[in-house]
Amino acid sequence: MLKSLFSIALLATSFSSLAAWQLQNDSSKLSFVSVKKDTIGEVHHFKTLSGAIADDGKLSLEIDLTSVETNIPIRNERMQSMLFNTKAFPKLALSADVSKELAAMKNAPTHVFSVPATLSLNGIEKTLSIEVFVARTSQNDLLVSAMTPVVINASDFNLDTGVAALQKVAGLPNIAQAVPVTFVLHFAK
Repeated sequence: MLKSLFSIALLATSFSSLAAWQLQNDSSKLSFVSVKKDTIGEVHHFKTLSGAIADDGKLSLEIDLTSVETNIPIRNERMQSMLFNTKAFPKLALSADVSKELAAMKNAPTHVFSVPATLSLNGIEKTLSIEVFVARTSQNDLLVSAMTPVVINASDFNLDTGVAALQKVAGLPNIAQAVPVTFVLHFAK
């Protein structure tokens, strides 16, 4: 999900050659929405993101799954252990090659791209197409945001068992298995 966003950030550069960019955690955010009891939506996020766009246009992003923030400490702990299984898989990784998109951005301060990215979560890799809006706010800064939410289906990453466990421990009739994800990522040279 984040892979595509980082890819778009690379595309927003207006340089004839590629340059290395570092993700700025303090000014970036990746959020997701959970829905329980069919009508109660709650927004959560991750506090620790890291990543870069290398000189060759390779994007790499990592999300520290132990940094999930739901504003309820016991729920944070349950998501870490029951949903994400952070002892075995502490990080989510996203990668993409955005060299062609970056080259296409030479003369444009903003652009919309759809980028194929590989998401690795819970030991499973899946290719996603992520639509992002990229804006070069200065020669040294790129902002990449989701043009549309990225929907992650729990069953695609064998997380459906974890969702069922969370549902049971919380005494809920249901928790949605499809989760919309949005992001704003700030990259700096």
